[in-house]
Amino acid sequence: MRRASTLIGSAAAVMVAAFVASAAGAPAPQGPSYTADGRMVFPKAYRSWVYLSTGMDMSYVDRAGDPDMHVLDNVFVNPAAYEAFRRTGRWPDKTVMILEARRAIQNGSINKRGRFQADVVAREVHVKDQARFKATGGWAFFGFEGAGEAPARMIPADAGCIACHEGHAAVDTTFVQFYPTLLPLAREKQTLSAAYLKEESAVK
Repeated sequence: MRRASTLIGSAAAVMVAAFVASAAGAPAPQGPSYTADGRMVFPKAYRSWVYLSTGMDMSYVDRAGDPDMHVLDNVFVNPAAYEAFRRTGRWPDKTVMILEARRAIQNGSINKRGRFQADVVAREVHVKDQARFKATGGWAFFGFEGAGEAPARMIPADAGCIACHEGHAAVDTTFVQFYPTLLPLAREKQTLSAAYLKEESAVK
């Protein structure tokens, strides 16, 4: 009986410690979270995730934009997915990538040339959840307007994002070709897609 009491006491202590850690601000789960109606909960901790790259004024279509509007796109991925990619060259289930678009401005403080990042224009999440998004190959996109953090609805599959990524992505519908720290890993692991390799050879 004493042994049972000791075990129960130990279990209670572990539960209390877990509660205290949670109350003290322990890290939230890195995977995706959703509301009851299927909207994605904004991953507020994303800026503590792994930074992959920044692109400036990138566009996947040939069309004129506002010449006075410049945007820098920062890409982050949850640490667990990053570590899995480093080991295998592939993205695991529950990968969450977020693209943060910020205005690139020139006039400010002592800056005389070049541009620096300012306010958030938009944020977009690319998530791998194989059980939830079977119809789209396990991946889906969610768009968050401006700096808003309200839960977002999935971008419709026929909006073009999925098809574009399936047709041009270097690895598993993701644009690893634009992530300089990951592209060499994908080459080493031989996980680059046939579509990307064909496009790459055509550019050279």
